[in-house]
Amino acid sequence: MKTDDLILALSADVPPRGPSLAIALGAAVAAGAVAALVGMQLTLGLRPDILAALATPRFLFKCVETAALTLMAVRLAAQMARPGAPRWSAEAGLFVPALLLFGAVALELASVPEASWARRMVGVNGAICLVMVPALSLAPLALLLAALRRSASESGALTGLVAGLAAGGIGAFFYAAHGTDDSPLFVAVWYTLAIGLVAALGAGLGWRLLRW
Repeated sequence: MKTDDLILALSADVPPRGPSLAIALGAAVAAGAVAALVGMQLTLGLRPDILAALATPRFLFKCVETAALTLMAVRLAAQMARPGAPRWSAEAGLFVPALLLFGAVALELASVPEASWARRMVGVNGAICLVMVPALSLAPLALLLAALRRSASESGALTGLVAGLAAGGIGAFFYAAHGTDDSPLFVAVWYTLAIGLVAALGAGLGWRLLRW
């Protein structure tokens, strides 16, 4: 019997216990968001001009981008946790935040002078972003991995990586309420690097915790 067939057989024989995976993941996202919000408030706090920032498209883009990444990654993780379930549409969903980011960067390059591109990309808080986004993502990642342990994922490392993307999206969403670097160029570089670190951690933990 092939490994994939064995996983399918075993998962079919095990009766579901506790809440469904969808409920467990939803609860993990909600609890992780609360933890990230509290962590952000205790360590960084809201940016002083938060009310004015809420009316600017660049700030709103950061929120939409990170929220889209979280939602699409959680959706894909849920599909990956069900052996044999079709997941092409969930995989395609990850193109949504990618295309949003690509479009925002293209619009930024077209709308600001070339001389300011490097300054906007480097920003002023790159190092803080690289530290705080992963830090704010730790609780969401732990909760998502705990929820996924009830599943029968065919690849613990890949599922953990996707969970890391979701957790990184949550951490980045709340970091965005503090960071004053709103340029999509900054988001494309520093947010991507920070979320990538969380995804790598998720892959490593998933390989150990989610494998059969």
